[in-house]
Amino acid sequence: MDFSANDPELNGKFLGTISSDFVKVADQIKEASYQMRVRRISDYPVFVLCKNEQPIGSVLYNKWEHQLDWHYYIAMAEELVQRQIFTLEAYGQFTTAYKNADEFCCLLVVDPEFTGFVYLPYPED
Repeated sequence: MDFSANDPELNGKFLGTISSDFVKVADQIKEASYQMRVRRISDYPVFVLCKNEQPIGSVLYNKWEHQLDWHYYIAMAEELVQRQIFTLEAYGQFTTAYKNADEFCCLLVVDPEFTGFVYLPYPED
């Protein structure tokens, strides 16, 4: 798995639905990421997006309550290792490739059509 860039399999239309939701919640997600890092919970926050509820992380936004296309969960890279989503070796690759969390949001998109990591820049103020 390549952790360094957005997957080329992610087509524009699919990325469009992610981006249109993301812009609505980006400020709160950026703050949640900051709080995880400043409180030393994890240096590698991961926000899991899915259309159906799933057990990874803690729910941050329920799509029905917030009129979104995606559910948003807050997790961390260490949890992904614990749940065996990736190995310790892959964890090392992930942390090396992890982008600046003050500028980019690390999303794990879980969908039947595409599952992978996506880095989206936070919108400019």
